Amino acid sequence: MGGIYGAANLVSADSPALATPVSAPDLTKCTRGTNLNTQQPLDVNCCPPVSEKIINYKLPPVKTMRFRPAAHLAGKEYIAKYEKAVELMKALPDDDPRSFKQQANVHCAYCNLTYEQPGSDAKLQIHFSWLFYPWHRWYLYFYERILGKLINDPTFGLPFWNWDHPDGMFMPGMFARKGSPLYDALRNLKHLPPAIADLRYDGKDAADQSRIIQNNLVEMYGEMVRNVSQLEDFYGVKYDADTNSSAGAGAVERGSHTALHRWVGQDTRGGEDMGNFYSTGREPLFFSHHANVDRLWSLFRGLRGSKPKDFPDSDWLDSNFLFYDENAQLVRVRVADTLENKKMGYTFQKVDLPWLKFRPVARVRKSKAVTTSKAPRATETNFPVKLDKVVKVLVDRPKKSRSKKDKENEEELLVIEGIEVDSAKFVRFEVYVNDEDDKPSELIDKAEYAGCYSQVPHKNSTKVKSKIRLGLTELLEDLDVEDDDQILVSLVPKAGGEDITIGGIKIIYAA
Repeated sequence: MGGIYGAANLVSADSPALATPVSAPDLTKCTRGTNLNTQQPLDVNCCPPVSEKIINYKLPPVKTMRFRPAAHLAGKEYIAKYEKAVELMKALPDDDPRSFKQQANVHCAYCNLTYEQPGSDAKLQIHFSWLFYPWHRWYLYFYERILGKLINDPTFGLPFWNWDHPDGMFMPGMFARKGSPLYDALRNLKHLPPAIADLRYDGKDAADQSRIIQNNLVEMYGEMVRNVSQLEDFYGVKYDADTNSSAGAGAVERGSHTALHRWVGQDTRGGEDMGNFYSTGREPLFFSHHANVDRLWSLFRGLRGSKPKDFPDSDWLDSNFLFYDENAQLVRVRVADTLENKKMGYTFQKVDLPWLKFRPVARVRKSKAVTTSKAPRATETNFPVKLDKVVKVLVDRPKKSRSKKDKENEEELLVIEGIEVDSAKFVRFEVYVNDEDDKPSELIDKAEYAGCYSQVPHKNSTKVKSKIRLGLTELLEDLDVEDDDQILVSLVPKAGGEDITIGGIKIIYAA
């Protein structure tokens, strides 16, 4: 994965930022991409048409705000309009950069080793870092404007799949009708309506379907509140054109976002269409899925209050990409112009946020899990370890009994680092703290559940390294173990554990 594979371009937030932003790729040097295990070209070609002229894009004045409705609340007139727009897009010649095929290839090209970083041998990747939200926002922005122009409606906005609300936790009906331009046959047909979307999907349908909605709301609370006190933990790690480090996706990207990619895609090894990065843009539902991810970014910024909402780093703000606009012009865009959706000319339908009130409760307070466990200390564990079974370690807490002011000044974070996986495989593991009875399936909606790591598979195959950071401050309050010297951490493989190794586990404090 560009920037991660081979000569990496990712930098940890613990490292000093270097003001060398990611530059837009040279489209003339686009390649098919390479399977890095076999060194053979991929069997798909995602490269876009080439234009000699590149325009530096400036956001147009907002005259009429585009309105993005919740998909499950959209009316018949809107659905007919949307279907017509996609029908017209699919009717465009394949070599038209605005065509559905070329729009699908945009995503494929930016995540399958097709672009080099200018002036570097490294490949560009827009996932697993702070580029995830702004790149996808630009992607949807132009896709939406192309659709609007095709139906001559400057107010047209994409519907968002409102999967963070119980009423929207199923595949929207407009995408499930055979014969519709919004239908994709390459899906998991078991997950058509009325199946409940599982935001913790691990490749197997939950045995107890009645618990999915509650689990989903707890998951959303963790991704949007508990685990994102620091900007890096929402956006992902810093990424620029100079540095060499590991990847690290934000909470939503590696959680509900990945789960639903896999939940919608076929129940096969490749997971096409939506369950694999190279083919996901071929699925019309992908764009509504990411419209909700985009909405969550806007919500996150609103929930921050007086806290910083965005990175001030120039190597983020000045990072730039290339897209074709609604006039088939190749344009260069910057991260700095994506920070506020209203300045980009669109807004979202307002819906309730029930997950805000779903702070989980502990199954066991003042747990004796640490004192009764026979697990080794993390500092005495011979890392790396393979996650082909549940791994438990005792992790020392450098600070305990912290005051309210201490907690406000620093977040206590559990760091799982050196996570090595095969990029071509779907993997997932979950993290639990003080799992006293060794029954993690009973804790999935409880405070003991700390978070997860999961990955959408790629067309290319190579070993990649990553890390995750999980918030502990609130979790330890809920477990009533703030005075303890250690916590018991359980890593539970849910999919592809035999292909996961863990390089280390520790606790840090971040201001």
